[in-house]
Amino acid sequence: MDPDVLICGAGPTGLVLALWLARVGIRVRIVDAASEPGTTTRALVVHARTLEFYQQLGIVETFLREATPFEGVNLWVRRKPVAHAVLGVMGAGLSPFPYSTICAQDHHERFLVRQLEQCGVVVERSTRLVDFERQPQAVRVTLERGDGGIEESRAAFLAGCDGAHSRVRQVLGVGFPGGTYSQMFYVADIEGSGPALNGELHVALDESDFLGVFPLRGTGTARLIGIVRAPEDRPDRSTSEPADDRPGEPLQWSDVSGRAAERLGIHVSRVNWFSTYRVHHRVARRFQDGRVFLLGDAAHIHSPAGGQGMNTGIGDAVNLAWKLAEVIRGHAPWKLLDSYEIERIAFARRLVSTTDRAFMFATSSGRLARWVRTRVVPLLLPRLIRSATVRRLMFRTVSQTAIHYRISPLSQGRLGATRGGDRLPWYADNYASLDGRSWQLHVYGRVPDWVEDVCNSLQLSWRAFGWQPGMTKAGLTRDGIYLLRPDGHIALADPGRSPVALQRFARDWMTRDG
Repeated sequence: MDPDVLICGAGPTGLVLALWLARVGIRVRIVDAASEPGTTTRALVVHARTLEFYQQLGIVETFLREATPFEGVNLWVRRKPVAHAVLGVMGAGLSPFPYSTICAQDHHERFLVRQLEQCGVVVERSTRLVDFERQPQAVRVTLERGDGGIEESRAAFLAGCDGAHSRVRQVLGVGFPGGTYSQMFYVADIEGSGPALNGELHVALDESDFLGVFPLRGTGTARLIGIVRAPEDRPDRSTSEPADDRPGEPLQWSDVSGRAAERLGIHVSRVNWFSTYRVHHRVARRFQDGRVFLLGDAAHIHSPAGGQGMNTGIGDAVNLAWKLAEVIRGHAPWKLLDSYEIERIAFARRLVSTTDRAFMFATSSGRLARWVRTRVVPLLLPRLIRSATVRRLMFRTVSQTAIHYRISPLSQGRLGATRGGDRLPWYADNYASLDGRSWQLHVYGRVPDWVEDVCNSLQLSWRAFGWQPGMTKAGLTRDGIYLLRPDGHIALADPGRSPVALQRFARDWMTRDG
């Protein structure tokens, strides 16, 4: 039987998309050109919003046993520590997971593969997409297997999760404008000792470059990321497709090891992996063309500032998964799928812009940037971190819990500062019922008389939460009703005086056209 969704690419984005769909009974097929999962650490940081999604999938407790939470972030300037922030304090009251975790991408992928196999879906390795043809009711694809055999297949929908050099994007003919930063970077997974190998994140700024130290699993292990040769001030924005990340020169750890040791007092006893790369910043011109979608690195790539890349791809997967499931099961009109691009391309553009500015600030060799890094930051940042408002803003931004879809046609209403499209404010146990499978209604405070009958008529589950004073600070409104999408974002925020707004929304978005 042809799958409902064919997924090309078995990185974290494709795996989460497959897992979310499989859990709700959608027929999924996932293929990957590689013969096995990745064997290098690559992306590391898993933020709070991704952990919240994993909670909805029912896998967060298992994942956390395999990941390494870290709460401390340290800034060094000119070889001296100048600021220390505790994520658990910054994120207190904002998420059930007020921290970030470290899980090397190869380990992370294998974890997701195991979860997917428990749903009866196996990744088809050494299988690459050659071509596809869009048809009125399906997508006809040509696949090439590792033995050279060619297969013709069909799927109702095609998802391109196949990375920066996406074949799906190439066949669509979608432009990938942006450019490549001139700086060359190194990444090294090391074992050693020193004050910066204490299980926390360390970032060192200097006149000419920066160095990041990310904790890995196990004492005395870390990933180092730094610049391997003098940067230039401006990125090259002249090309529409990413060049090969690999530089031509065979650089070695010995070319950069002295600087790491000098700046942060790191003594390296062993190097487990070393590589060099260039950083791109690009967003595809479209994320959707009919039955074909682009997600993750196939749709957007950007600097590693804030560890946002993998988490953003997983966010793409969750956003698209529940919408595909609703349409395939006949629970929603086709126009629901159009909201995927509207919501995710807007966020991708904002993210590339903000990480671009942060990246240029951290790496620019300009006189003003050097002065700000070495003179202003050491004075200003410690004072800012002492502000609870600043700490909350920093956590919400980095953790991706501040992502909203207010511009989406799905987003309606407002209660206080919380609007349709926002992530549901977290308070106590109100996330316990979120499982990614269906819409639901939350009521905080007094339950309107009409709620039970209207929800029953719409086959909509609902939950009531007795009002507590702390809910106001969290962002909830007393006696308000919140219609929640399967991904935990608010579709409708309404005072609840009558069922009209809910019924109108359900008529537009929760039933099939015609």
